[in-house]
Amino acid sequence: MRSFEYQRAVSVRDAVAMAGASQGRYLGGGTNLVDLMRQSVEAPHALVDVSGLSATIDETDDGGLLIGAAARNSDVAAHPVVRARYPMLARALLAGASAQIRNMATVGGNILQRTRCAYFYDASGSRCNKREPGAGCDAIDGLNRSHAVLGASDHCVATHPSDMCVALAALDATVHLTGPGGARSVALVDFHRLPGTDPQLETMLRPGELITAVELASGAAAQNSAYRKVRDRSSYAFALVSVAAGLELVDGRIADVRIALGGVAAKPWRAIGAEAVLRGQAPGQELFLMAAEVEMAGAAALSGNAFKIDLAKRTIAAVLGELSGDRA
Repeated sequence: MRSFEYQRAVSVRDAVAMAGASQGRYLGGGTNLVDLMRQSVEAPHALVDVSGLSATIDETDDGGLLIGAAARNSDVAAHPVVRARYPMLARALLAGASAQIRNMATVGGNILQRTRCAYFYDASGSRCNKREPGAGCDAIDGLNRSHAVLGASDHCVATHPSDMCVALAALDATVHLTGPGGARSVALVDFHRLPGTDPQLETMLRPGELITAVELASGAAAQNSAYRKVRDRSSYAFALVSVAAGLELVDGRIADVRIALGGVAAKPWRAIGAEAVLRGQAPGQELFLMAAEVEMAGAAALSGNAFKIDLAKRTIAAVLGELSGDRA
């Protein structure tokens, strides 16, 4: 690991000024960035510690929730309002990593964590366009069982590793940012980029911008929600496929539905196609599977991950069945 400068910010304005002056990176819990530095994937000249900034979790005037970017994952998962009104988010957080990591990891850092693709981490022996633009992608013809089946490109087939972000995508969360140009907000579903020809560009962050908070709206679909993660082992494993879904039923029909998928793309994948099929319909397994088929119609498998397509369809149907009471 190379030497670097370290500064601790006491306010958002302070953090933005420090990062601009030093061209530094923001440091939350360090559960991803420090790993990347150890593996020589990233080598920032300076770190600006923002872990002491806003960690509050407050209800908004319209019944939503504002979560400070420095809030620990474990605190968000245990918060009574999150558990009662946004159960998919609590479940997603508890499905991620280990208790020790959840106690350190922050909401802002979770949103910004980078792929766990083994080729991305192998800085000394593998080609990776995300790490070194133009180098190539060894995952395409390599060990790609855990890689993307939606939204991938000839330049990158990595997946986004976050469980929390899948729930946030389904909840229509808003990410609040502050940078040299002032404050702005971006919808979580628009915050992460698909790889295209520039997989090194992973988010919509502008230079020097800091995530300050995440905001959730209220709603019946958010309250009647669930998160299911399918993985190779029950602890400390990333999703092969995950589904965050919320369902509102009125007079026996689906009045509102929110679905997002994890483990299948370079960003949390909002299942817009499936949602369109479901709205206004009477719930049932045949309908759920039809919606899942529509959503996965554009999926493209690599040599080792074709199983993900059918697994995603069955998981979507299973979670919707759980929420509607219509299990297969």
